[in-house]
Amino acid sequence: MNKLRALMLAQAGQQIPVPLVMGILNVTPDSFSDGGRLQTDEAVRNQVREMVKAGVDIIDIGGESTRPGALPVSLDEELSRVLPAIDWVRSESDVAISVDTYKPEVMSAAIAKNVDLINDVNALQCPGALEVVANSDVSVCLMHKQGEPRTMQENPVYEEGVVPSVLTFLQRRVAACKAVGMTEDRIILDPGFGFGKSLKDNVGLFHQLEQIVALSYPLLVGVSRKGMIGSLAGDVAVEQRMVGSVAAAIVAAKKGASILRVHDVLETKQALLVAQNLWGKDS
Repeated sequence: MNKLRALMLAQAGQQIPVPLVMGILNVTPDSFSDGGRLQTDEAVRNQVREMVKAGVDIIDIGGESTRPGALPVSLDEELSRVLPAIDWVRSESDVAISVDTYKPEVMSAAIAKNVDLINDVNALQCPGALEVVANSDVSVCLMHKQGEPRTMQENPVYEEGVVPSVLTFLQRRVAACKAVGMTEDRIILDPGFGFGKSLKDNVGLFHQLEQIVALSYPLLVGVSRKGMIGSLAGDVAVEQRMVGSVAAAIVAAKKGASILRVHDVLETKQALLVAQNLWGKDS
């Protein structure tokens, strides 16, 4: 059993389950929140140390930005960013490691380094991705998105409604994983906030998050510093979205999220600790 599944098994045994905190490690020059900040070995190591000290459960390494408007990067470029970062995280801690990629070749290289999770915004739809993950012991996070990062926010439309569309898509991708022999305990779901969704879509999805939790797979929620937080907080800039992001994380926890993907690990962990002590057994 890999590290992440061991963590999730322990989480399930808690009287009041508390979400695992996934810290974001973007080794890219153009991510929407911290692009270009982690462009040296020492900067990456310092960021990892800070997250580990704050009590992070999982570190999610991304070598290609998927922000709205982002352009793809080459396979070689992504590998040159991601693989050293895996080694740096391993050298600084024994936390679970996730790699945020949709490319089968990057998945394969990361799996060879014994990462715990493939976090795929494309839900293993790229040719070969499903087989790469199925032929390993790694866990996978299947995310819903509409369109491609370059254009996904231009005019997202859900004729059947965003929640039914997300549910149908995720159920189909779960079925595809199970069809190639993946066991249910390896699968995590992500509704994909901000990926081809308007503010109204995002809010509606959040309001009905329990419907996705009801699918009975661990749910990952990632809204940290996203545009929806800026809009709901009064059109605040990215660097001013920490408080709103933590508030959304607590609401997601209350609604049954198993993993919170965040930039602000320390603040999120503190908020969860306080919330855990105040919710009570019957909350």
